[in-house]
Amino acid sequence: MGLPALEFSDCCLDSPHFRETLKSHEAELDKTNKFIKELIKDGKSLISALKRQSWQVCGPRGLGTCRLPDILQGCSPSISSCISSRVGVLAGEPDSNSCFSLFFLLDLSSAKRKFADSLNEFKFQCIGDAETDDEMCIAKSLQEFATVLRNLEDERIRMIENASEVLITPLEKFRKEQIGAAKEAKKKYDKETEKYCGILEKHLNLSSKKKESQLQEADSQVDLVRQHFYEVSLEYVFKVQEVQERKMFEFVEPLLAFLQGLFTFYHHGYELAKDFGDFKTQLTISIQNTRNRFEGTRSEVESLMKKMKENPLEHKTISPYTMEGYLYVQEKRHFGTSWVKHYCTYQRDSKQITMVPFDQKSGGKGGEDESVTLKSCTRRKTDSIEKRFCFDVEAVDR
Repeated sequence: MGLPALEFSDCCLDSPHFRETLKSHEAELDKTNKFIKELIKDGKSLISALKRQSWQVCGPRGLGTCRLPDILQGCSPSISSCISSRVGVLAGEPDSNSCFSLFFLLDLSSAKRKFADSLNEFKFQCIGDAETDDEMCIAKSLQEFATVLRNLEDERIRMIENASEVLITPLEKFRKEQIGAAKEAKKKYDKETEKYCGILEKHLNLSSKKKESQLQEADSQVDLVRQHFYEVSLEYVFKVQEVQERKMFEFVEPLLAFLQGLFTFYHHGYELAKDFGDFKTQLTISIQNTRNRFEGTRSEVESLMKKMKENPLEHKTISPYTMEGYLYVQEKRHFGTSWVKHYCTYQRDSKQITMVPFDQKSGGKGGEDESVTLKSCTRRKTDSIEKRFCFDVEAVDR
């Protein structure tokens, strides 16, 4: 199952289903953000290990000359202790200025395995249930990368010096600029949600005894806040979708470049790189196709968002219900009554009303769904209750 699609038209209704769909995208972004942070950490460890991957200390075999203090510089205490003990055994004396025949691989093996395992564990979530060939190719790319890295474990040749710029920098840029921007948009969205819900509650609590001019002014203020909330909601959905699409190429492409660097600088990895060539070509094409589709449709989606901002009523989604939206239902409590927010749907033909306790600020359902058959609906007179927009609902068999 892929991620459900986010629709601009659902921003206006702001239904529980829309909120749940949005929440699934937010969870995927959080998962991607956490994974990239861990991958950057593992990547830095791998690059560091590659830079000091092997120390060759020569003696009679003439592999090169290196003084022990130079080897120990930059090593952890445990590794330094291990080298010193091994040097003592080989030389018969703990002379730090002597030369020995010693090849010591630091923590490169564990770093490569950790990096490969991290890649292998990540699973792409595409939008929709049906995946294109390009999406399937990209989705399995990390597992392919993991297999290649494990096969390269036996080769252990130094990585290129600019590996950090190839891998870490673009990943950090994507995480900070794209996912970071989505998180900032979420903060703005949550803030506007709270503001919008707050002013609605305040508006609904206005006394009907207020002057007509005051009521009209309050109505106008609600319309302005609603319009602003609608615009922020559209922008947030746009950003979430943008990041979800961007990760398909801006996230994978640095990894592909990093692997290409490995092939270039691993002499014994030539045959493996040759075998990987077909998939690499396919993946490169898939990434480019995905990028081209994104760039081709982004302007159209942005244009649609602008149109919906200007004329939201013209772009409302076609609903299977006669009416739907949020209502406050008065419920009896031990010490009086309280108004509980519900998302309600009404079907005129069957006279069926379904009520779902839901508050956007708390982010979830507050109880079970309830469906009743409408018997009558009567508008409350303004002099019978202090709140505005009130009506009594009578259900069959109630």
